[in-house]
Amino acid sequence: MEQKTAVRPRINIAIDGYSACGKSTLAKDLAKKLNYLFVDSGAMYRAATLFADRHGLFDEQRNLNVEAFVEKLGGLDIAFTEGFIEGKRHVMLNGEDVEKDIRNSHIAKRVSAVAGVPELRKKLVALQRAMGQDKGVVMDGRDIGTVVFPDAELKLFVTASIEVRVQRRKLELDAKGQFLSFEELKEDLLERDHKDMTRKTDPLRQADDAIIIDNSDLDKKEQLDLVLQKVNETLQGLELN
Repeated sequence: MEQKTAVRPRINIAIDGYSACGKSTLAKDLAKKLNYLFVDSGAMYRAATLFADRHGLFDEQRNLNVEAFVEKLGGLDIAFTEGFIEGKRHVMLNGEDVEKDIRNSHIAKRVSAVAGVPELRKKLVALQRAMGQDKGVVMDGRDIGTVVFPDAELKLFVTASIEVRVQRRKLELDAKGQFLSFEELKEDLLERDHKDMTRKTDPLRQADDAIIIDNSDLDKKEQLDLVLQKVNETLQGLELN
């Protein structure tokens, strides 16, 4: 008699942490390994920032006209491509693939102002929760384990030293031909950390039951192996219950 292989339960995995910690890379690699859906929630907020920028809603000091932005939210549609492009699903803004447009320093410097708008967060959180209804989702961001998926079976909080984070961001931008100094990038990251952690709506914080992953001294493979171990431990715990 042929023995059936047990089907492992599918879970939602929430990954939070600071900018330039490699959250999205980890989430994408993890989803691929598990054959789960990867959702880059940060890309959704970057797309909303691009939307605001295209409508001229920032002043020269990068302050957002919040009232005008909220009025335009009805015309904001954010989704992901159905299929994979270069190994990932691209973010769509009102039907346009804007994956490349949202990955520059101009948008990165403005995203915190947009991400703090309660009306936008309510809109995007509803979309994100819908994506995780059937489980099997790896989502990264800043409020995934605390707000979007508070009942996620596995929550991770990724961190690294500021020096490591700045160097990673610099290498990323240099490769794109966007050359900024180490000090300028450090200032930008620290400013974004402060805004993310002190905003009134859904601030960045570690969920009480999240596992801290400090990847300052880990390469991508070491980090992925460590997290896969945590996934297996979580699944084994569910299978025993």
